[in-house]
Amino acid sequence: MEAPIDADLLRIPVGPGSMHVERYGHGGSAILLVHGFGTCSFLWRNIAPELALANRTAFAVDLFGYGESDRPFDADFSIAAQAEYLDRALTALRVARATLVGVDLGAAIALRLAATRPERVDRMMLINPIAYDDVPAKDVHNLQRGTGRYAFRISRGILGAAPLVRDLLTESVADPAHMPEKLVARYLAPYVGSEGLNHLLILARSIDAEDLDAIELTQIDQPTTIVWAEKDHFLPPRYDGRTAPERLAEEIPGCKLTRLPDVGRLVPEEAPDVLTNLVLEFDNAAVVDDRVSP
Repeated sequence: MEAPIDADLLRIPVGPGSMHVERYGHGGSAILLVHGFGTCSFLWRNIAPELALANRTAFAVDLFGYGESDRPFDADFSIAAQAEYLDRALTALRVARATLVGVDLGAAIALRLAATRPERVDRMMLINPIAYDDVPAKDVHNLQRGTGRYAFRISRGILGAAPLVRDLLTESVADPAHMPEKLVARYLAPYVGSEGLNHLLILARSIDAEDLDAIELTQIDQPTTIVWAEKDHFLPPRYDGRTAPERLAEEIPGCKLTRLPDVGRLVPEEAPDVLTNLVLEFDNAAVVDDRVSP
């Protein structure tokens, strides 16, 4: 039986502050794991060690302003800024190119990085990516619309972040058993108290569709695969009957689509073994591609 892989806990400067990064393994290709809204690097705890055991170096990041990363009050937490911070983090980590695996907001950030810094991205796996009219997704859109109401209730001492984060997390899995109260509490930790809730609302307001509008999807030339967990009701079909992941899969050249019919948005929580295998298969294809290239 293989010994468990422990993470190296790193603080990586990215300009306005530092990002928390957990590094698993020290060999093979680099895989950058990017969480979505309301979660953090903890999302990858069942996947990153398995990637290390398969001779990869997995980097699970806390996006700037999330988890244990710094959260300066005047910092930019937009999709465009987060892509820049990841670029700087890769430089500090001495990683020239990486396979990007992103969930939800993390997938949108990965897409932005691939478009603006293509030399950084070897290939991409986008898990329930937000795009088009679903930026932000319905859960974050509701937070944005209710910012004034929430702020008023905060000032009255009535509401903390717990109800908001709890609903977001429990509705992000198809089976409630995969998001027990103890796990909710772990994800809630960065948003304790009125200050934490105010920061959560700041993060929600920072998500803007304009950061993706300028991307020319037909120019994305990195090998890309999309994992569409179909129980994600935050990304419903639009007027043409397609979801954002399905549209992206059609518009990005050569993109493949894998459907998971009984899984919600947080695939790393509900189907970690399935996702680990998908990531390794996808990354193995990179090795094969390199071998057959002239």
